Amino acid sequence: MDITKKIKSFVARQGSRSPCSPVEPVVSRNFVTEAAVVKEKDDYRESTINPQAEAEILQSIEGVYFNDDTFDACDYQLKKIPAELDLNQIIKDKEYLQKQQYVVSKKVSDLILQNQAAYTQELHRVTELQKNLEQAGVICSQGRSHLARARKDFTTASLGILASFRKRERLLGLLKFLHSIKTMQETDVRLRELLEEEDYPGAIQLCLECQKAAIQFRHYKCISELSSKLQDTLEMMEEKLDVALSKVCTNFNTTHYEKLQAAYRLLGKTQTAMDQLLMHFASAIHNKAFTLVLGYVELCAGGSVTKFQKHHYSELAKMISVETFTPCLKDLCKALWEVMHSYWCIVEWHEDHDSQPSQVNSSTEVNLTHHYVRQKLEHGLLRIWQDVQQKVKTYILASDLSSFKFDEFIHILDLVRRLIDIGEEFCNSKSEDLQESLRKQSVNYFRNYHRGCMEELRMFLENESWALCPVRPNFSILQLQEFRFLRHNQSRSVLTPPSSPAHSKTESTSFSGRPREGYFRGYRYQGNPFEEKTEEEDKEDVLAPTEEGDGQPLSDTDSEDEDIADELKKEYVDENTGDTPNNRQQRTTRKTSTSSRRRQILILTNTTLNVLRLFGKYMQMMNLLKPIAFDVLICMSQLFDYYMFSVYTFFSREIDFSENALSNKLRTTLKRIRENLILAESESDFGTDMRNKDKVPAPVLSTMVDLKSIEQLYGLAERVTAAESLVFLANQFEFLHPHLETFIPSSKKAFLQQFCSQTILTAPELRRPIYMTVAARGVDYNQVLMLMNCVKWDVHDIMSQHSYYVDILLRELQVFSMRLLEVNKKTPIPKEASDILWEHCIRLANRTFIEGFSQAKKCTNEGRALMQLDYQQFLTKVEGLTDLRLVPERELVEGYIKAFYLLEPALEQWIRSHREYTQKQLIGLVSCVTQLNKKGRQKLISLIEEGDKIRR
Repeated sequence: MDITKKIKSFVARQGSRSPCSPVEPVVSRNFVTEAAVVKEKDDYRESTINPQAEAEILQSIEGVYFNDDTFDACDYQLKKIPAELDLNQIIKDKEYLQKQQYVVSKKVSDLILQNQAAYTQELHRVTELQKNLEQAGVICSQGRSHLARARKDFTTASLGILASFRKRERLLGLLKFLHSIKTMQETDVRLRELLEEEDYPGAIQLCLECQKAAIQFRHYKCISELSSKLQDTLEMMEEKLDVALSKVCTNFNTTHYEKLQAAYRLLGKTQTAMDQLLMHFASAIHNKAFTLVLGYVELCAGGSVTKFQKHHYSELAKMISVETFTPCLKDLCKALWEVMHSYWCIVEWHEDHDSQPSQVNSSTEVNLTHHYVRQKLEHGLLRIWQDVQQKVKTYILASDLSSFKFDEFIHILDLVRRLIDIGEEFCNSKSEDLQESLRKQSVNYFRNYHRGCMEELRMFLENESWALCPVRPNFSILQLQEFRFLRHNQSRSVLTPPSSPAHSKTESTSFSGRPREGYFRGYRYQGNPFEEKTEEEDKEDVLAPTEEGDGQPLSDTDSEDEDIADELKKEYVDENTGDTPNNRQQRTTRKTSTSSRRRQILILTNTTLNVLRLFGKYMQMMNLLKPIAFDVLICMSQLFDYYMFSVYTFFSREIDFSENALSNKLRTTLKRIRENLILAESESDFGTDMRNKDKVPAPVLSTMVDLKSIEQLYGLAERVTAAESLVFLANQFEFLHPHLETFIPSSKKAFLQQFCSQTILTAPELRRPIYMTVAARGVDYNQVLMLMNCVKWDVHDIMSQHSYYVDILLRELQVFSMRLLEVNKKTPIPKEASDILWEHCIRLANRTFIEGFSQAKKCTNEGRALMQLDYQQFLTKVEGLTDLRLVPERELVEGYIKAFYLLEPALEQWIRSHREYTQKQLIGLVSCVTQLNKKGRQKLISLIEEGDKIRR
């Protein structure tokens, strides 16, 4: 670059020299004689360069010379000069460049010569164009002069008017825009008014329209600021919408919810709203439960300043006192019901509205939104119920309910059971967690409660006077408050006639008070299933009016019985041998009178009534808590077992042979009760033994009960009351049998069936051993037997008069009948009891006849005839004392008497087939038979002794 600058400066200095400088002549010659030099060079070059060489030279020219018009060839060549100058090389390069210039000039000259014709033609066209332009200039000048005249004559007047009109229209448009801008700026006030009116769809619609208008006027500065403000307002409205949506969780309103859905639809956030709604419901459940329990805890704490808000819900639940547990649970269920009911109403609303056909809702996007909403709502059902279930479960398990009273505990079970039924209706959930929490609390509670009930029953039995409890003739266990829940059963026809007022009263409700159409539809518009009923409960009125100072139920037949009894008494005093002409008529009158009393008076005791109440309470728990229903049923059966065993122990174990009156089934039942339920005296020291935890000591009969007075027939009134109350209790248990089956699982029904068949149905059989004691001690059979031993049976004459002992026996039976009537005045004796008493008396009398006949040392045929006469006299007279159609064991006595006439083979066969006689009686018979020799008699005696060994 330095060399180039030096050469350029040198050339410049050479150009500035004077004309006398050596270079000047050369330069001047170049300008003056340029044409001559060029011609000489051309001639020279034409002679020295051939066409092929020209082509090569032209080809050798560098491309940079043709790329740009601003290209400086001198500068380019000067930059190519090396740093060390070589004159020969410079001259050589100069000559080569001159050759290139020559070839190019020649080439250009040839091209010009070739296009000479076109050039001439184009020049001619240019000349014509110039003429046309001159003519156009003249026309333009004329047009301008005409336009100037038109402007003066027309435009200034007419077009001025048009311009003014155009300006006016623009101003009107501007005014319209200004009005729109003013309206948009005043929108904020209207939006607040709409929000205060809770017209969310209108507010959002107005806001969206303003946003669209703001886009149109966004070039105005004020509108750009307004757009930002509208966006903030829209976000603020979304927050208000969310707050309003949260209120729906506890207080659903159809109109309000429709506005919210329309608002979210305008925002295009229907799915987002559904997600938010589920979150709000979860929060509502938690907040409701926490706030309510917190309020009760603070109420229990009184003026304490403890900050309970920092505690967890489970910790607060443990702080609930026993007194406030039930009210808090009730309020908790009511609050959670409101949340669930609101959600159910939302589901119903969407089912009604989303299923309606609409042209607007026919798009795929809207259908997808509806599907999403339905799916979310379906999943939310179980989710919400799980939250509710968890809150109640935590609350229930946080407290120990074993110390609660039964009615209050039943109330708690009823509340939770109602909630479980609601949950099943809500989402078809079986509520396993809540069921398990109830089961744990109920098992713990019922174990202690049943133990207390058994001890209470023992106390009742030990203090029971076995007096008649005066209940109304139409008494039914359904009248007891404990069985009140059964009156609401759907199977109303089983309990009361369909035409009864009570039946129509409960037609709208189902079992346990549940509305037939369901909780949610039944309480759709108002009410709460956990509200206490304001209507008065049916008052229990089961006791009959009694006479003052007596305590016995009033009866219209009392005076009539007294008169009949006095007449019968006189006849028995005057007549030693039995019947009178009016005896049968009086007996018929007595039978009618006593039957009337039996129809009017039910026989049960206070203890029986208490056991029935316990049955009702146990069934309430079975109804409310199915998982432990079978355990409760077992405990319920233990109540009956203990009552039955107590009656047996008190009134049927005074004589040894009373055990003979027990059937095999009854004996097995009593043995089972003794082994499984009764704590033996030897086990009393092991009360803490787990094997004996369910056993109860045997009760002791109250000292107030007199079972030794012969005038009172050894406590016959008490025995009748005890036996018949047991039968009444068994009948009531059998009446409850179908209801009990509905409470227990199907797999456990076999136990109930077995208990009813083996225990309940055998309870009436306990009458026999109880009344046998009275029959055995109420008649002096030993006196009769002693008198029979004094009779001579070896007479040789046919006797026409019966023996004296028969009159004594009949007299004893007459006195027994009199005493029976006296007892009947105070305690009505049912026909079943009367029949059993007389059956035992006659059976024992027949056994006395057989025993007395067997003690005869000697007996003739005439003596046997006397035996028949005595027995026929007894049969004739005893028919007037009893209503029995058949005399029990009559054939035994007659067969024993007739066996005296049998020969040895027939007598041997008779002995083999009659095992109902004792060994002593059979030996006495064989000893008196006259037609036997000593060998035959000894043979029969050996046969009798062997048979007795086998029987043992």
